[in-house]
Amino acid sequence: MHLEAADSARQLRRRSWLRQHYLLLLILSSLVIITLVMYFLSGVLGDVEAYGYLGIFLISLVASAVIVIPIPAIVVVFGMGAVLNPWLVGLMVGLAEPIGELPAYMAGYSGRLAFENSRFYGRLAKWMKQRIPLVLFLLSAVPNWFFDLAAAGSGALRYPLWKFLLVVFLGKLVKGWIVAFAGYWTLRLLLQHFVG
Repeated sequence: MHLEAADSARQLRRRSWLRQHYLLLLILSSLVIITLVMYFLSGVLGDVEAYGYLGIFLISLVASAVIVIPIPAIVVVFGMGAVLNPWLVGLMVGLAEPIGELPAYMAGYSGRLAFENSRFYGRLAKWMKQRIPLVLFLLSAVPNWFFDLAAAGSGALRYPLWKFLLVVFLGKLVKGWIVAFAGYWTLRLLLQHFVG
């Protein structure tokens, strides 16, 4: 009887966890599927950046979601900013990269207990809760490798997902425009120098 009650309680906790994390699991699964499809079809499709705005979106999405394999998305955004409309190139980055950062957010959200057991969690949590939108915006507006830690911290602190996505969208949009316009103006200067 006692084993049945424990098993029943375990099943209820599992269902509760799945219900709470359903959207995040769905997004993570979609990212994994997109990444695998792009990996296996890369020989068939050739370079994804050849597909214009969709290519920029996909490269930015995968580059922000994958930490292990470095994908030079910033180089693609810089180059495509010179070829395509830099406003739209930056917009593709702003739309794609927040979605790609969801696995880090989800890792923090799901692994909150691991964060709470660390020595510095209390001080970090207090500091982050006061400044989380500013920290997220600044770290997402400049190219850096530390953003995944901030995203995981946001999840661990239960920062609302919609606020996370909004702030990160704004920061990544700024970053995308800066890089795309840097490519746009660099190409123009080079053309003036060599042609003129």
